[in-house]
Amino acid sequence: MTTTAPASAPASIETDVGASARSAGSAASAASAASADLDTRRGPGRPRTEELDGQILAATLAIIDADEAVTVSRVVERSGVSRAALYRRWPSMTLLIAAALDVGRTIPPTLGKPGDLRAGIVDFLMGASADLDETSYPDQRFRQRIRLVMSDRELQQAYWESHVSVRRRPIENALRAGIAEGSLRADLDVEACFDLIAGIFYYQLVVRGCRFDDPAARARCRAGLEVAWRGMEA
Repeated sequence: MTTTAPASAPASIETDVGASARSAGSAASAASAASADLDTRRGPGRPRTEELDGQILAATLAIIDADEAVTVSRVVERSGVSRAALYRRWPSMTLLIAAALDVGRTIPPTLGKPGDLRAGIVDFLMGASADLDETSYPDQRFRQRIRLVMSDRELQQAYWESHVSVRRRPIENALRAGIAEGSLRADLDVEACFDLIAGIFYYQLVVRGCRFDDPAARARCRAGLEVAWRGMEA
């Protein structure tokens, strides 16, 4: 079982976010976010295993937000969960880190069939990006996620398979519906179209270094979506 996650990344990906004052606040926010996420998922009579999952994820996020290497020993110490319980839930640190990095993110609901497919998808995407605020998914955690996945291909692939690929489905299904109804070109590659759309947002956040709530960045994203849509229309 791999026991560490990379604690450094190329300067070209992002700047150092490990200042101690910020790390302390981020660790507290991480624990709170994971606990809130757990409370949302739990219901009356749910088994204790979900509570343990929440403790482990909160501890892992606190370590990540503190810019420390994620190790089995640190997770066990911070969570109060035994090594055996940790191994039963996550057979590798890679899978655990992937799950922790996704705390605060949600799987989008299935898009209804709006009268205007373009407006429905554009509004949905712009709304989804607006929801990624400092409370649900802090900018520092987003940057930590980019740093970690770019320095560890195994983690990158695990995060893709278990989380990112799942969140794409509502938009991809909506695009397929547009093709079926004739509003979008029949020769479209749906996965490539989603990559194009997602790239508009990631360029603003990763390359230009903008924040989720930057009005100018959001305006560029909306304009980029309109251009992409014109190329996809039948």
